Amino acid sequence: MTVAAVILAATPESALADADGMPAVRRIADVAWSGGATPIVVVSFDPDGSVAAALAGAPVTLAEPAPNELGPAAQMARGADVARAEVVETDAFLMWPARMTWVGPETVTSLIETHGTVADAMLLPTWEGDTGWPALVPMSLLDRTRTIAPDQMPGDILAALVNSGATERRLELGDPGTVIDRRTSRSDLPPYEGPTEPPAGHVHEWGAQAADASDEGPLEGPALAPYSPAGASET
Repeated sequence: MTVAAVILAATPESALADADGMPAVRRIADVAWSGGATPIVVVSFDPDGSVAAALAGAPVTLAEPAPNELGPAAQMARGADVARAEVVETDAFLMWPARMTWVGPETVTSLIETHGTVADAMLLPTWEGDTGWPALVPMSLLDRTRTIAPDQMPGDILAALVNSGATERRLELGDPGTVIDRRTSRSDLPPYEGPTEPPAGHVHEWGAQAADASDEGPLEGPALAPYSPAGASET
C-alpha cells in the first residue's frame, strides 16, 4: 500500500507563502513525509528556481504543471501521474492544496491507515463536522478526474467524483488544520484533539514523528531533482 502526497500550488507565491517561518510547500512536504506519505510531489510553476530552493534536501519531486487553461483537475492528474511514475505501486494520493499548511502528521497517518481497510473509497477528513483537506483519492478514480471541466475548483472536483459514483467516507480526525488554512496563524489554531476512536480500527502512536520542522534539519530521504533547469543549476 503506497499513498502519495500531491501538493498543489497555483502560483509560486502560494508555494512560498510563510507558514510559521517556513515556505508553505516545505512545511507540507515535511508533514506528509512524517505521516508516511510517499512519494511526495509538488505541482507548481517555478520560473526562477525559488520553489526548488525551498524544497532542497526534502524527499520531493517538483513537477511542472499542466497547461493552466486545463484547470485544477488537470493539475491534480499531473501530480498523480508523476507520483505513479516515481513509484509504480502508488495506489492512492493525498490531494493537498498548498494553503492547508497546518495539517498534522497524525492526520496523514490516519488517512493512510484507513485506506488500507477501505481501498476503493475516497477519504475526506473532517473537523467539528466540516470537511477539509487533504483528501485521499484512490488511483482508480484518476481517469475520471481527466473528464472534469477546467472551471471546477478542488472542492467541486471531489463532488464531481462522488456524483460519478465514487464511494466517499468522512473521518472525524480532530485536526483543525484540515479545515483552517494559513490565513489563521498556527498559534491561533484551536487545540488538536485527535479522533475519538482509531479511524482504521487500531491504534498507532500519535505524534511519533511530528514535524515541528526547522530548515536546519532536512528529512532523511531521496533528494529528487525538480525541474531540469533548476536542478542543473544547483551545486
